[in-house]
Amino acid sequence: MESETKAATARMRLIFSKEGATRYISHLDLARALERALNRAALPVAYTQGFNRRPRLSLAAALPLGYTGAAEVADVWLVEPVAPATFMAQLAAKMPPGIGLRAVHETPLIGPSLQQQLAESIYEVAFAEAVDGPALRDAVAALLAAPTLLREKKRTKDGRPQQFDLRPLILALDVTEGAGPLLRLRLVHTATQTGRPDDVLDALGLDPLAARVHRVGLRFTAYEPPLTDEAAAI
Repeated sequence: MESETKAATARMRLIFSKEGATRYISHLDLARALERALNRAALPVAYTQGFNRRPRLSLAAALPLGYTGAAEVADVWLVEPVAPATFMAQLAAKMPPGIGLRAVHETPLIGPSLQQQLAESIYEVAFAEAVDGPALRDAVAALLAAPTLLREKKRTKDGRPQQFDLRPLILALDVTEGAGPLLRLRLVHTATQTGRPDDVLDALGLDPLAARVHRVGLRFTAYEPPLTDEAAAI
């Protein structure tokens, strides 16, 4: 392709959702699905250098297997300018089922990466099994009142467990009532620190495998994407 030899001249930012059965595809498979959609859309995408050239695409944050997302963010580099409305119409028509394009806008070609700007992830957690609402509220209050929440992560090479303090990674946590209790949380998510919903659920005495985790938004230090109503409320 001619675009494989050209330098990027534009950078487009995508906001997209990942719903339904796509919760079971990995981060790598999601990136590949987006790459295939970009190729099918016949857009002037810039390509990486090297033997295995691929569309220049960068996702802000990996979405763990089993999670869904309402407003994921990715950047795509182009070798020719394309109007955002045209870009969105062509790409939306080629997106696979379960991945929906919500917004597209142009962003400066030169600038920090999405990963460098990422600050928070915002989630809603529903439960497949009945959860006692008042008990969950009490557990949340106790967790927020704790000065530290030492948790264990993967072991070191010598077999010793590593500990970390989960408490500073929790920016907000509350419970709302609907058809059942809904846990809403804002967690630190940067290039060096990541709060995981699974760790919060475990600290609350809940089984992470019995929860449906939905990321409703991402927040950045120097960029404000359009937030879902759920994310804006947290």
